[in-house]
Amino acid sequence: MWASSGQDMTTTWVGIACLIVFVIGYYMVATEENYHINKAKPALFMGTFIFVLIGIYNYINGLDSSALTQSVDHLILEIAEIFFFLLVAMTYIEVLIERRVFDTLKYNLVSRGYSYKKLFWLTGALAFFISPVADNLTTALILSTVLITIEKENRKFLVPGAINIVVAANAGGAWSPFGDITTLMAWMAEKAPFTDFFYLFPAAFLGWILTAWLLSLSVPSDKPLFDVSTEVRVRILKGGKVVMGLGIVTIISAVLCQQLFKLPPMWGMVFGLSLLKLYSYQLKRRHREELNTFKSIGKIEHDTLFFFFGILAAVGGLHFLGYLDLAVKLYDSLGATTVNIGIGFLSAIVDNVPVMSAVLKANPDMSMDQWLLVTMTAGIGGSLISFGSAAGVGVMGKLRGIYTFGAHMKYSWTVLAGYILSLVVWYIQFEILDLY
Repeated sequence: MWASSGQDMTTTWVGIACLIVFVIGYYMVATEENYHINKAKPALFMGTFIFVLIGIYNYINGLDSSALTQSVDHLILEIAEIFFFLLVAMTYIEVLIERRVFDTLKYNLVSRGYSYKKLFWLTGALAFFISPVADNLTTALILSTVLITIEKENRKFLVPGAINIVVAANAGGAWSPFGDITTLMAWMAEKAPFTDFFYLFPAAFLGWILTAWLLSLSVPSDKPLFDVSTEVRVRILKGGKVVMGLGIVTIISAVLCQQLFKLPPMWGMVFGLSLLKLYSYQLKRRHREELNTFKSIGKIEHDTLFFFFGILAAVGGLHFLGYLDLAVKLYDSLGATTVNIGIGFLSAIVDNVPVMSAVLKANPDMSMDQWLLVTMTAGIGGSLISFGSAAGVGVMGKLRGIYTFGAHMKYSWTVLAGYILSLVVWYIQFEILDLY
């Protein structure tokens, strides 16, 4: 790449033009609710157009395009690995939804007659422990649906409950490569082995616990009005439990491919998808039970996949132009710990995906504990503001008019307290006790 070989294009017309395209495109992404435009559209445009502009610049100036070709080829491989990984994960989630696994979970929660406080803690705990497997966005959407099913008007329960779910989902996703796109990207870039992400569990867990406890002080102690006799009992459909088991096998195969066989994790994921398809064939033949996995693939959020494509391509373009070299200089001047903590606050304003992608592209020379720190801060820092993470944006959509930017900011100090505690726990683990 030119940027890494000493050729800086940041001051050329193409460098400035691409930066403007990125800023405008990202502004459209961040304000999609205001302009009623799906964020995948501006993301795709800026991701592809940046490289088109670079190609035009090369052609006009008669420059050798071999570096550009090599850069794009590498970028395509990187994006494809993430694309297929997420495709399989989303397919499994859709099949579990179709088998009514999550509906059963929702029914079991709302039909027990629990108090608001108990439901608050249960939904938060479920979000924290489900998101490492099902990803933070899916987890937040499912459990926010549970919230609005339990209570549709009581804001004293709904707002703290929504914040609790967002914080728990993001914190839970921070200690597992499967829990958030940022941890997935760091793992696939081989910045830390799979099991090493578990070192972040104490920091993520205690940070969430503190925020949840502070939020719980505002949650009423009485019980919601819920007539179980009017609700139809929900059960997991045939094959649902087997699909859950196959999902675990798929995760294991992805880890083994990465750690032992030196294959991309997506290879293990696609292998797991093949097992799901073979099981669907067996289920139909033996029990005449339809489990249409191709239909489930059609239901996944393709706009999310294309959003990731656009964002990763755009950041790759800025890296090619030389902009991310500035990030490396920032690490050299301020120190890794200071910059990585700041990235948590930045990810509250700018989505954590481009932030983490930029750090990985810049590839500063950091120790393993620092890579774990930036993974954690990029993941949980988005909870500081309602639209700072995909989970927060998703819950804002589910609880429209209830969980808003203003409602979140009223309790943002509780999230900040948890974030600071997570940093303290990380510091004690890695800098004082040197447990790593």
